[in-house]
Order: sequence, then structure tokens, then C-alpha cells
Amino acid sequence: MDPLEKLKADYDRDGYVIVRNFLSHDRLAELTEELDRFVREVVPTMPGSDAFYVDPSRTETLKQLQNMNVDPFFAECMVDRKWNDLAESIIGEASAPKAPQWFDKPPGTDHPTPPHQDNYYFCLRPPNAATLWLALDPVDEENGCLRYLAGSHRKGIRNHNPTKVLGFSQGIVDFGEDDLAAEVAITLAPGDLVAHHGDTIHRADPNRSTTRHRRAFAMVFFGESAQLDDDTYADYLAALDTQHEVLGLEK
Repeated sequence: MDPLEKLKADYDRDGYVIVRNFLSHDRLAELTEELDRFVREVVPTMPGSDAFYVDPSRTETLKQLQNMNVDPFFAECMVDRKWNDLAESIIGEASAPKAPQWFDKPPGTDHPTPPHQDNYYFCLRPPNAATLWLALDPVDEENGCLRYLAGSHRKGIRNHNPTKVLGFSQGIVDFGEDDLAAEVAITLAPGDLVAHHGDTIHRADPNRSTTRHRRAFAMVFFGESAQLDDDTYADYLAALDTQHEVLGLEK
């Protein structure tokens, strides 16, 4: 079987697929250098709705960035054929990238990622979307690796409620012991990538390391057949605005 066909088959079966060594050493080094520059030079100019901190009074607790395409380098990432070709291969149709994102679980902080499905936020019908998540650090169970429920993308969207986790505003209500027993922990080396379907249930524990970060760079791709459910999305945005007001975030 062709390697891309194998990736597509695994993705369709499990709702996620791992691509080892997605970026070469040189391309990973370039990306890391540009990300460090972005954090140093651009993040101080970003609104609170695009740069999230575990503790806003401590810049070292930066945990999530979105809308990174304000910077030319990261705008170019959106048209990079390596990323786009992988996305279109697993989604199975032409797709369009959304703005790049960056994630971290800084050492010495306690912030789990609640169990959720990305398409609860996206509100797409059909849910033909994929998140491509690239490890920048060694990622394992100690520092908060992603955990997936294989096959959950074929079972629809589960009920979500608001959380108090900035950047992950909604979490699955009834995620329980059976789910915990069935989930798969994904360990990655820098340059490895995991891609997951918009309906795949996933979560992450806090970073329990006192010295190691858990940084990742990600892009979301929407398949051309995926259409926004306007009513559902309007309801989601209203709930998000309310949550941001409670958290005191500027728009």
C-alpha cells in the first residue's frame, strides 16, 4: 500500500494518525527559531484573545497562541505544500488551512486540557476537518501528551459544557472511567506530527515535569465539502464571548 494510502486508512479507522519525522532537522530548527522570534517580538503586541497565559501576570506561563498569520513567516506556512498535501491526503479532498496556532504546557503550571472534540468549536457539517499537531519538544505522559479515543470520530458529537480552561472553552460533560480506560497516549519526538479528525475525542493531562516544556505548532484544515452551520456557530460564539468577559479578556 502507498504510504499516503496507509496514513489515510489509519486516519479513517482511528480518527488520528502519527507521522514520524514529518519535518527534517533543518526545517524544524528554522520553525523553532521563528517561533522564538514570534514569542519575543510579536506576542507582546497581541490582544488577550489571541495570546493566553496560565497566569497573565507571568509571561513565562504563555500557553497558547492563535491567529499567528499576522506574521509573514507564519502566513507562508499556510501555503506550504508539505502541510497542505498531508491534510488533503487524509481528509480525502481539497482543503483550506486556518491560521497557525502554538501550544505549550509550561513546567511548574497546572492546566489540563479537557476532553473535547474540535468540531464542537468548528460547527462544520459534514465534519471534514483535520488538526495537524507538530511536536517541538519530546512529548510523553509526564509532560502532558495528547490522549485519543480511537474511533470516536465515527460516533458523533457528545454533549459539551463550558469549562474554566482558557483556550478550550468547552469540554465533554460525561467523559468517564470507561473513556479513560480506552484512551491512547501519544508520545512524540520533536518533528513528529499527529493528525486528528474534527470529531475525534482527545484531551491532555497537566505537565507534571518541573523542568520540561510541552510545545507544539499546529494548523487546522477544513475540507471543501465542510460547511459552517451558522446557527450552531452563532450560539458557540455567544457562549465564548460570555466566557471571555468572565475571564476579563480583551477582544
